[in-house]
Amino acid sequence: MPTDRVQLYDTTLRDGSQMEGISLSVEDKIRITKKLDELGMEWIEGGFPGSNPKDAEYFRRLQGVTLRNAKVAAFGGTRKPGVICEADPNIQSMAAAGTPGITLVGKASLFQVQEILGTTAEENLAMIADTVKYFKALGKTVFFDAEHFFDGFRGDPDYSLQCLATAARAGADGLALCDTNGGMTTRMMLEAIEHVQRRVPDTRLGIHCHNDAGLAVANSIAAVEAGVWQVQGCVNGYGERCGNADILTVVANLKLKMGLDVIDDEQLARLTEVSNYVNELANMVPNQQAPYVGASAFAHKAGYHVAGMMKDARAYQHIDPEAVGNTSRVLVSELSGQRNLLMKLQEQGIDYPFTQDEIKALLERVKERESQGYQYEGAEASFELLVRRTLPGYQQPWEVEDFVIVERRRRSLDREQLNEMLAEAMVKLRINGELQHTAAEGNGPVNALDAATRKALSAVHPELLDVKLVDYKVRILDSQAATGAKVRVLIESTDGERYWTTVGSSTDIIEASWLALADAFEYALIKR
Repeated sequence: MPTDRVQLYDTTLRDGSQMEGISLSVEDKIRITKKLDELGMEWIEGGFPGSNPKDAEYFRRLQGVTLRNAKVAAFGGTRKPGVICEADPNIQSMAAAGTPGITLVGKASLFQVQEILGTTAEENLAMIADTVKYFKALGKTVFFDAEHFFDGFRGDPDYSLQCLATAARAGADGLALCDTNGGMTTRMMLEAIEHVQRRVPDTRLGIHCHNDAGLAVANSIAAVEAGVWQVQGCVNGYGERCGNADILTVVANLKLKMGLDVIDDEQLARLTEVSNYVNELANMVPNQQAPYVGASAFAHKAGYHVAGMMKDARAYQHIDPEAVGNTSRVLVSELSGQRNLLMKLQEQGIDYPFTQDEIKALLERVKERESQGYQYEGAEASFELLVRRTLPGYQQPWEVEDFVIVERRRRSLDREQLNEMLAEAMVKLRINGELQHTAAEGNGPVNALDAATRKALSAVHPELLDVKLVDYKVRILDSQAATGAKVRVLIESTDGERYWTTVGSSTDIIEASWLALADAFEYALIKR
């Protein structure tokens, strides 16, 4: 039977970031942490501070972030063979991360211990016990990730169970059973879980599934039904190889299918928003067919499906899509998404008495822009500007007359030195009715446009000198069009106090960049 209380543990920032094609910046990780906290995750695995400087910087930055729902765990391995915890750099990096939780990964397979780790069965058990005790003595919540547990259980069940019992005796707060290679069928997994429950009956269990057999979500749900307490997963199923269990699908199934209140209804209604938000920050193409949150999850094309939907939406939908923040769509004419739009306006603090017709017109404008390549879930600043520009009395702080980009190679007297490209931007802006014509150089066209625009605006708006571009992403929207494809550009900016993201789209990458850049400056001014 299901447990009364299920703990959600997200590992997008660690295991998810190991997916091919993903490289999150420190600021990306901070923003995703905040979004997962809003969603109601209880634990967030922030990364491996001993593996790279970026994760170490993330934990340093995290000290200034206030979270309402979630606690963060630093991830790392048990101590090295023959090394005490106090002398192990990775152990010390986890301690220095300053997180309330520590997630230790340790081998729970005799084959892995002897053939891959290259140590003895006894030393591996000592490594597990010593490391768990070390962090418990520091007052940490300690989760033990039993790596390769299920494969190890099939090869030598007694040793794999010894690893779990050792961690439990050392004081681990939870034991996560890992299907590291993602090859377990549901029956094999449940048989192993039964043995674990008999061996360590008083220790809470977790489940960590990879999707190599396409069973990660199904196995995670089955584990909860069998009494497992903690479910680990990644947003959008990110992860090594075929990915991890999609924590968003797991959450929806736990709440809507099993009646477990792992998050509240308002948080559930943001599930699609979170999926799109993380996709944009990770610069990943969204999975249109993703359960619950995909753009096609509630799309209807067949004529008799649409006819049934017109009579009763339950005819071809297993849930109300609004429950997860998604919308139904008829592929020839989209259905209403006004509630989602109103929720977004409320989130952005836009307090204006829109009429129903105005909301409908605004929704159509959003849909029109999205058809042109824009996407607003990860670019809230551009969305807010889109709305504010429709409000009576709103005046844009400047108008663009024209801009020109000239690129040339920087000459070098050293023939062996590679000649670098130099860009010069010339912009014409009308500010308060006066035409400003400025030029500036940069190490690329976007940098040059940034400098020239800032130069023109700063005389009237000196506060823009504090605005900095901190990230820049480009996505090709139609790969079949090759170099003629339309692109979407996302620019993240900061003024030292807040961060915001803007979007531009065009078949010309420079124009797309300019549109996102111009929004970034305009947003900075309206927020001042």
